Amino acid sequence: MAAPNIVSVASILGTTQVGDLSTTLTTTLVTAASNKVLKINVIRITNVTDNDATTTIDVEVSGTHKKIANEITVPANSSVDIIDKNSSFYLMETDLIRGGASAASTLEYMTSYEILDDSA
Repeated sequence: MAAPNIVSVASILGTTQVGDLSTTLTTTLVTAASNKVLKINVIRITNVTDNDATTTIDVEVSGTHKKIANEITVPANSSVDIIDKNSSFYLMETDLIRGGASAASTLEYMTSYEILDDSA
């Protein structure tokens, strides 16, 4: 599914994943399965502490990592949308999104996306 025809997919499934960001850029937020493409609608980072923290988010495309957010400050006890409906994008099969936090146990993530499947 290198370049799927997203007009004629067999199914579109909405899903959400949540978790905690580690202090290195190694937490996988979402990976597109083989033969699937994902439409990333929201990546929200929430600071659950009384201190500001930063986050970095990157996307891996064909083994190459590029940052989509670099050291973005997430104020204490608040949330920041890294991606929203105005900046959604497609993640091709086997590509992934990773994230990290400036301090342990400070930042949580929520990723909402659609799985587009062209197999019948």
